[in-house]
Amino acid sequence: MQEQIRLQKYLADCGLGSRRFCETLITAGRVSVDGKTVTELGTKVAPDTQTVVCNGQTLAKEPPVTILLNKPPKVICTSDDPQGRTTVLDLLDDLPERVYTVGRLDFMSEGLIMVTNDGNLAHALMHPSHHVEKIYKVWIDVPLGYHQLKKMTRGIPNGGETLRVLAIDEGRHTKQGVEYTITLGEGKNRHIRRLMEHFDKKVFRLMRIAIGPIRLDELKPGEWRRAKPAELKLLRKAIAEKKGSNGQ
Repeated sequence: MQEQIRLQKYLADCGLGSRRFCETLITAGRVSVDGKTVTELGTKVAPDTQTVVCNGQTLAKEPPVTILLNKPPKVICTSDDPQGRTTVLDLLDDLPERVYTVGRLDFMSEGLIMVTNDGNLAHALMHPSHHVEKIYKVWIDVPLGYHQLKKMTRGIPNGGETLRVLAIDEGRHTKQGVEYTITLGEGKNRHIRRLMEHFDKKVFRLMRIAIGPIRLDELKPGEWRRAKPAELKLLRKAIAEKKGSNGQ
């Protein structure tokens, strides 16, 4: 008997976006199975024997690909932008596979971003209980005080959320400002920028340098490369360890 999988998972595996985004495609009536429009999220399909169409295009699962990219400032992490700004996917215009970003960096932030069509990997990375550690460098105008550093590790209420860091170093003075290396466990929207705003610090530059064991290394702004199998193996191991530590 042909194995069936949830329709939103299959759409994600075909590179249309995250599972959550694919759910919106289904509920909007933009997906059909064997010629019939499907809007129920619980629908399962047998990809080898059924025809799935989205926005008029017949889908087929592509070989998995994961890209590591150094996002420059003033580039957005959505598939397209009504304002015509440069997107991460614009930097990958010669890539044959359909891919989407895993997580985001805000408009002015830069550094390591992952782009993939691997729905399972993207889902695991974005699941709240599986968040792997991410490391950032931030340059600000004035040094943080000892007690401010301690408060950041304990957690600071902000906008109905608690913002905290797993680790932050003592900082060092550079030509670009006072530089800190920060490790986050679970990154919330504008997490580091909101922490710095809380202490009235001006952020000159913010760069992500690592996602779990994956490092930015020598990639220059705008450059990208395919992730190595060994890197993906280490990443999946880190996700599994995080999942196990949360009792999943």
